Amino acid sequence: MSTSDLIRLEIEQDLAIVTLNRPEKRNALDDSMREALLAMLQSAAADKAVKAVILTGTGQAFCAGGDIAAMQERAQAPAGEVAFNGWSRQQRTHQVVAFLHNLPKPVVAAVNGSAAGLGADIAMACDFVVASEQASFAWSYVLRGLIPDGGGMYFLPRRVGLVKAKELIFSGQTIDAQEALRIGAADRLAAPDGLLAEARSLARQFTVGSGTAIALGKATLNQSFELDAHTVFAQGSQAQAICYTTTEHQQSVTAFLNRKSRSR
Repeated sequence: MSTSDLIRLEIEQDLAIVTLNRPEKRNALDDSMREALLAMLQSAAADKAVKAVILTGTGQAFCAGGDIAAMQERAQAPAGEVAFNGWSRQQRTHQVVAFLHNLPKPVVAAVNGSAAGLGADIAMACDFVVASEQASFAWSYVLRGLIPDGGGMYFLPRRVGLVKAKELIFSGQTIDAQEALRIGAADRLAAPDGLLAEARSLARQFTVGSGTAIALGKATLNQSFELDAHTVFAQGSQAQAICYTTTEHQQSVTAFLNRKSRSR
């Protein structure tokens, strides 16, 4: 399979559907796939017609995490190179996850099957998670002698709370879709054959308003747990000043006043 086939990008009117497409490896991410995913996300972000993004997988898994065979290859590098090679690779992984998290459009993860390790982290990096009733989630890094390296130690506590995040990360246990919904790791459940329809329905809720307002609001909301109230208010004031200047705002005000005058 060529690099360009590892990730599919489909545009459906105002939605971009990004699909992990390595089903024979349960969509496990190797270096080539990471680069392809980043490129597709950047393309969706740059397309002004796209208002929201859906991320999903083909086959039986959403994403089985990192490629274990690639891990073995990395471990066989000269001893003096293993640490720096690992650090360099982590920078690329973090670039992908950070871009996904900060993408200036709503992102919905449509988790069609197993989301394990890096796959679970990637789902948590999205704004919303719609899970198939057949989906499962596992932060299984500890079973490989590792810690979550795809943002799981940041995203998971914000979704499920610190103690529950520790339980999931320290045990590496697998939870099913119902449990994920109960604890907040998933936001909605759908039948397997209705997963993408449910994800589209959710994503399209975010396509009717101002894309500028959503992008600016998301940028502040993503930081709001770390910032004090004064800073959040200050960022909100700056963002609102930008909103005042947009065509979206001005046209909506004019349309509202015109409707009001006609109703008199």
